[in-house]
Amino acid sequence: MTGSELGLALSVFLACAVEAVEALTIVLAVGITRSWRSALSGVGAAAVALGAITAALGPALTALPIGVLRVVVGGLLLIFGLQWLRKAILRAAGLKALHDEDAIYREEAQAARLAGTVDAGLDAYSFVISFKGVLLEGLEVVFIVLTFGANQHRVGLAAIAAGVAVALVTLAGVLAHSPLARVPENTMKFAVGVMLTSYGMFWGAEGCGAHWPGTDASLLAIVPLTLLASLAMVAVLRRARATVSAPRTVRT
Repeated sequence: MTGSELGLALSVFLACAVEAVEALTIVLAVGITRSWRSALSGVGAAAVALGAITAALGPALTALPIGVLRVVVGGLLLIFGLQWLRKAILRAAGLKALHDEDAIYREEAQAARLAGTVDAGLDAYSFVISFKGVLLEGLEVVFIVLTFGANQHRVGLAAIAAGVAVALVTLAGVLAHSPLARVPENTMKFAVGVMLTSYGMFWGAEGCGAHWPGTDASLLAIVPLTLLASLAMVAVLRRARATVSAPRTVRT
């Protein structure tokens, strides 16, 4: 496996693990509180929908000329990556609350309890909430798998990395029977934001005709530089926050 393929697999694995943890929290909340049968039915329906979306979009992406594909993929990765990175930087600087799976689970469980009586057959609330949660989180998984995989013509490798991530998170959830609050989700999101942004810059520039020194090896510089720039932003924001929060001496 080349360095570029390893980076692809690692990026997809981390991103999909984060999305799987968030989907698992929603499914656990409605499954434990209301109806496991209906919650799992919603998961199954969402999986079928995601499979259909993947089957429709995959061939369309891979059919694009490589230059156009890299511009499209690079732009999309930058959009998603910068969103992830912005939130991660704000969380690390203390300007945004950390993502807390336990708190989210309690909110979802409370909403499920207040949703009325559980239907004897298919509980509509459990089905819809599970379907929506898995579908929305799964769409990002599909996007990441297709963009990373199609650009390097390694959709299979990206799909395997995603499958391993989802399987491990699901297994951990089944064994723990509770939200995976101990997973360093905020750190993982920071790493994913850095990776998506770095690959977005790399492929977007290549698609526009730029030539990186050392081709794929330049990612060994782009990723650390993106990380350092992000950490520098965290430090600046923390200093600014401390300055604003510091008590001021009133002169008389």
